[in-house]
Amino acid sequence: MTNPTARRRAPAMSPEQRREMIVRAALPLVVEYGTSVTTAQIARAAGIGEGTIFRAFGDKDKLLAACMAEAVRPDDTLAHVASISLDLPLAERLVEASEALRAHLSRMGAVAGAMAASGALRRGAPPADEGKPAEEGRPEGEGRRDRAMSSRDASMAATNEVLAGLFEPERDALRLPPEQLAQAFGFLTMAAGRGPAPLGSAELVDLFLHGAYANSGK
Repeated sequence: MTNPTARRRAPAMSPEQRREMIVRAALPLVVEYGTSVTTAQIARAAGIGEGTIFRAFGDKDKLLAACMAEAVRPDDTLAHVASISLDLPLAERLVEASEALRAHLSRMGAVAGAMAASGALRRGAPPADEGKPAEEGRPEGEGRRDRAMSSRDASMAATNEVLAGLFEPERDALRLPPEQLAQAFGFLTMAAGRGPAPLGSAELVDLFLHGAYANSGK
């Protein structure tokens, strides 16, 4: 007789879901240990057998490449920015967007820095698109650079689009179109967190909206 209270087994993950789960578990370890992280450490963090990692990725280098690709992927960050309530004041919208973008940049920098410190980037860790055939008549490295540039351009375009949406409700009161302001704000957000005296998000937004003068009447 079947026990009605018996637990049902969770549905099996697809190969893509399993890879995503492994990468999520690996990212903090890559930040901490760089390329010296072991597949055994990652397996323990993910709660799986070490063999599962090799079945999912083939080898550790491909897993590290997937971690780098995940760190630079802006999808989740842009989805968060796009979900910011337009009922909030513009300044609050921009502060929240700035915090989200900075968190993404911080994670990306942490992963890239850890891999660079351990020599992976200098040695040329396999890119996320390894295995794709080179375009006919073009060197593989050249095609890879073009794909990277295309990916960056697409990422910047997507970022500008979601930021422009935050400015849209105030379009009639703005000195420039939302699209131009979004581009300027995105560049400022990326730059303002660097240097010996980085600006906080609230300071950045106040400067962006009200300028450098202490008194707005000047």
